[in-house]
Amino acid sequence: MQLSPPLTLAILLSVAAPLHADLKRALAESNLEKRSQLALDNARAEYLAARAAYEKGDNDQVAAAITEMQQSVELAYTSLNQTGKDPRRSPRYFKKAEIDTRDLLRKLEAFDQEMSFQERPMLEKAKASIQKVHDDLLVGLMEGKHK
Repeated sequence: MQLSPPLTLAILLSVAAPLHADLKRALAESNLEKRSQLALDNARAEYLAARAAYEKGDNDQVAAAITEMQQSVELAYTSLNQTGKDPRRSPRYFKKAEIDTRDLLRKLEAFDQEMSFQERPMLEKAKASIQKVHDDLLVGLMEGKHK
């Protein structure tokens, strides 16, 4: 059975809504690695929220979701850095964050292509910020911590 894209998105949102990992919940987490994961979960949820708002034509909600998504990714990266761990020696959460940011960038690129030309600039700052976080995570995994 093949579902139409809007129906699939609606089903995903209904499933993701109860799982929505609020950014405040992530900030309340004392374990920095878990905080990072909660923040990345929130970034995924905000991406879905931005897509849904765009389908409805609510550009203000799209911009708000994109901003929170960007803040979530930055919180995840900051939290991982605050652990003080070497990404090469303890790669578990660093690699997970690298994979999650890479997937998010792919989704954002597809979203960017679906948006009208006039609306694309609202994604540019978030894409650039998330790309920098992804690149920094990848370099950390490949080179490790500088002494």
